[in-house]
Amino acid sequence: MTGPRLTISNVDKIYGSGDAGVHAVEDLSMQVDAGEIVALLGSSGCGKTSTLRMVAGFEEVTAGAIAINGKPVHQLAPVRRNVAMAFEGYSLYPPLTVRDNIAFALKSARLPKTEINTRVAHIAQLLDIENILDRYPASISGGQQQRASLGRALIRDADLHLLDEPMGQLEPQLRAVLRGRIKHFIKERGLTAILVTHDQTEANALADRIAVMEAGLLQQFDTAAQLKNSPANLFTGTFIGEPPMNVFRAQVQLDGPKLALQLGDGVSLDYQCSDFNPQVLDRIQQSGELLLGVRPYAIKRGETGSAATVVANQWLGDQTHISTSFAGGTMVLVEHDRVRLNKGDQLFVTIAADDLHLFDAQTSVAIAHGREVAQ
Repeated sequence: MTGPRLTISNVDKIYGSGDAGVHAVEDLSMQVDAGEIVALLGSSGCGKTSTLRMVAGFEEVTAGAIAINGKPVHQLAPVRRNVAMAFEGYSLYPPLTVRDNIAFALKSARLPKTEINTRVAHIAQLLDIENILDRYPASISGGQQQRASLGRALIRDADLHLLDEPMGQLEPQLRAVLRGRIKHFIKERGLTAILVTHDQTEANALADRIAVMEAGLLQQFDTAAQLKNSPANLFTGTFIGEPPMNVFRAQVQLDGPKLALQLGDGVSLDYQCSDFNPQVLDRIQQSGELLLGVRPYAIKRGETGSAATVVANQWLGDQTHISTSFAGGTMVLVEHDRVRLNKGDQLFVTIAADDLHLFDAQTSVAIAHGREVAQ
């Protein structure tokens, strides 16, 4: 099938009415292609689960439209949308064994018993739950219930597979193993899946594209690499990445061939105008004041540069996080080798023009990323 599998057009979701109403999702538009895995990523209350439940039909759309395979579905009952959903709250049938919960949709479709057994066995092996197939939901752990719910959704033949925090209850080691298995399972079968998560690692590992949401608004919908390298605004820039992007307010000073970005406490980052694309330089000059962002791993420590004072130094087993007092605020550096620095030590840092992320000081919309003008 050509064209998008899912189209969300100017969708609003308002809970309640009047002054007490909560605008959970506001004017959301996005398309998900057939065979694509998309993550809805954001903090609690950002609107991601409301969006997923509207697609499934468990929440009504206040305004706008939702179409699956080009067919409007936002007024159809959930059962008529051909959507499979793994709920964050599991929602297993208590009187049925795990085996029968997973097989429920296949039995309803009257598939041959041998096919059902084969498919259930495959899903159970995929999710490491072979040993609990004959137990009841009340007798298994929350993590096992979550995997059973996930299995019940993945086993279905559906146009969309919706996964709400699908691995939130699992221990990190098991979660890491299952991410790879689940992505392979989805891709091998050409399924179209949307998952809700607050975990950047999970979104990066599973999704082809990620929709970053905050306060009911879609901030940016792009690949993981684009979100990190070319954030559309300051929220996406600081939300994506761990440790988060460092941000400073900067005053622009142009003096002939030189550009100075004046930060707090008299710190100045000095560049040659030739370090920048002419379009970028023009937008910097027009702004006068900027919000300057830099990723922790892009900051270089050396013998010269701008001075910073060490506040904390953490070795995390595979990298060092150095927290410093810098330009009237806090700046974090990341280095892959173990660094011997103590609180109060002074160090010197440089930030290349290519590593700057510049945002409008009033709107927080991206102006430039390194030498490139933000789109």
